[in-house]
Amino acid sequence: MASLFDPVTILPGIGPTRAQQLAKLNIRTLYDLIAYFPRGYEDRTRLRAIADLEVDQPACFEAIVISHPRTAHIRQGLDLTKVTLADQTARLSVTFFNQRYIADHLLYGQSYIFYGKLEGDARGVQMINPVFEPVESPGILTRRILPLYGLTAGITNKILVKAIGAALHVCRDSLPEVLPLQVRQRFRLCDAAYAYETIHHPADFDSLAVAQKRLIFEEFFIFSVGLAMMRARRTEIPHTPYAVKDLSPFLAQLPFSLTGAQRRSIDEIAADFQQHKPMNRLVQGDVGSGKTMVAAAAAYLAAVNGKQAALMAPTEILAEQHYHHLQALFEPLGISTVLLTGSLGAAAKRAAKAAIADGSAQVVIGTHALLTGDVSFHSLDLVIADEQHRFGVGQRAALSAKAGSPHLLVMSATPIPRTLSLILYGDLDLSIIDELPPGRQTIDTFLVGESMRPRLNAFIRKQVDHGNQVYIVCPAVEENEETALKSAESWADTLQRTVFPDLTVGLLHGRMKGSEKEAVMGRFSRGEIHILVSTTVIEVGVDVPNATLMLVENAERFGLSQLHQLRGRVGRGKEKSFCVLISDTRSTETRQRLKALCQTNDGFQIAQQDLDLRGPGDFFGQRQHGLPTFKVASLTCDLDTLKLAQEAAADYLAEQTPEPDSPLMARIRALFSNQETVFN
Repeated sequence: MASLFDPVTILPGIGPTRAQQLAKLNIRTLYDLIAYFPRGYEDRTRLRAIADLEVDQPACFEAIVISHPRTAHIRQGLDLTKVTLADQTARLSVTFFNQRYIADHLLYGQSYIFYGKLEGDARGVQMINPVFEPVESPGILTRRILPLYGLTAGITNKILVKAIGAALHVCRDSLPEVLPLQVRQRFRLCDAAYAYETIHHPADFDSLAVAQKRLIFEEFFIFSVGLAMMRARRTEIPHTPYAVKDLSPFLAQLPFSLTGAQRRSIDEIAADFQQHKPMNRLVQGDVGSGKTMVAAAAAYLAAVNGKQAALMAPTEILAEQHYHHLQALFEPLGISTVLLTGSLGAAAKRAAKAAIADGSAQVVIGTHALLTGDVSFHSLDLVIADEQHRFGVGQRAALSAKAGSPHLLVMSATPIPRTLSLILYGDLDLSIIDELPPGRQTIDTFLVGESMRPRLNAFIRKQVDHGNQVYIVCPAVEENEETALKSAESWADTLQRTVFPDLTVGLLHGRMKGSEKEAVMGRFSRGEIHILVSTTVIEVGVDVPNATLMLVENAERFGLSQLHQLRGRVGRGKEKSFCVLISDTRSTETRQRLKALCQTNDGFQIAQQDLDLRGPGDFFGQRQHGLPTFKVASLTCDLDTLKLAQEAAADYLAEQTPEPDSPLMARIRALFSNQETVFN
């Protein structure tokens, strides 16, 4: 028998080229194949008579070939092969495109099982490119519940069905059992071998449900045990409590009063600093809720206790913004603040690094440049990661590693429903800033169609004439005939040449070099660009108080939480601000979803709606946040199972700790791939 971690190339029919194609699906080993679960299923178990087939309704049927297949060459690149089928109820004409080999596989007078759907109208019906198998075959593509897999170029569903079947055959005796026997018995879960076999080859939907129940529980159990171990490991690390906890000088320096939510979060952080373990806290707040002031209070406490604080921002512009705000705040308090980014001149970099190394820089603000090997801290004890979903766990860990076991404060402007936060960030303590500072204005949001374009252009002109600036967000970078989406490049060009030739239109997208993006955002911040056409790279951007209008093209292509983040780019100054969602979608559900954004500015309410509608995969977008990816479990549909798995994990860990070389620990390491140092 083969090992689970043998390469897929040991299977027949998988050579180097096919292995490269599978690697695009992150399938490299036999276990990767076995754990590549279907995204859905098609019921092909029921055979129907030809006379009972319905147009546009896929179905299986048995038929005899009653004509010799005939192939006609229509033009270059197009061959048609036609054959006639029949059963006791009717005849059926079938056409195959560019499949000359059909003549050798459909033999006159022989019976086959077909699967396809009728196409046609009042003039007649036919079937195009059905799949088929001989009646005496075991049934790989017909007469079964067929699993449907995510595909990539060169990899068909048939290829995956065959490859996964082969992998299961050679690994059947080597599948490890990760769930303890007492857990399987307590929750009436099937064993691993049955679950993996059945999830790919279900005999019926009842057995499929049994397999899914086991695998969902297994994923959540592994996740819960790993999360609990991470939290336990961190609580075991000794840390000296801060001696000074008086925030009065800091609070007296502020030109405004903090909100109750800000004060509550700061109190929670101050309490963490009094513990004999490092803080690991997530501060989650809506756009404009004042997270930076909470981070500033934490940095102040670190500085007055003789420690250094480092704040890592995702962009240079955001780092500079933090630097200017915090320097003005800390300077009267005698706290030194330095900025370290990649674009600083050589002399400025040397000076900043020297101040960081000798400790004269008490608060350090920068980008990923803080992670470079030549940056050495004197007494780093607080790491603040801004916009957490832009930093992977590994990047935060790299900065933390420069200090041994520092306090960690993670800030996120992506509202997540509280129940989901407690689950996903179970290794972090959670503070939620759920109120906005006084004076923070409500942004009026509207949903309009393309017919409103002339009035929209007039509204843009009005905003600019009043000395304000405008964001226009497009879903694509370049034009694509297949999607017909507004592209940032072409739309910026059109606006500059034909609509607003007298204004300055800027362009910003993710394919630009970092220095180019920083330069464009710098010009926009200084007011040199009137209209900035961009992709979602401005979702996390600089504070431009002068920007009062956000237009989102093809708004139906974005999730509610993402639209809410984009809307948060305006309304940051004194002028009234607006957000306009442009969409001609005819989908009633999509229009209701977009109208929900027009009715509320509450990011947490929007996040819950977004999660309910789209699920956590789309909710987070690109998975740069360092969270585990579940293969079969759903954080939307399977919360009850998750709670049971968490209880089981707690009971299990109360009695024992997994052996380092156990299958359970191997799966935990794989799930938390960015947290290897915790589990090694």
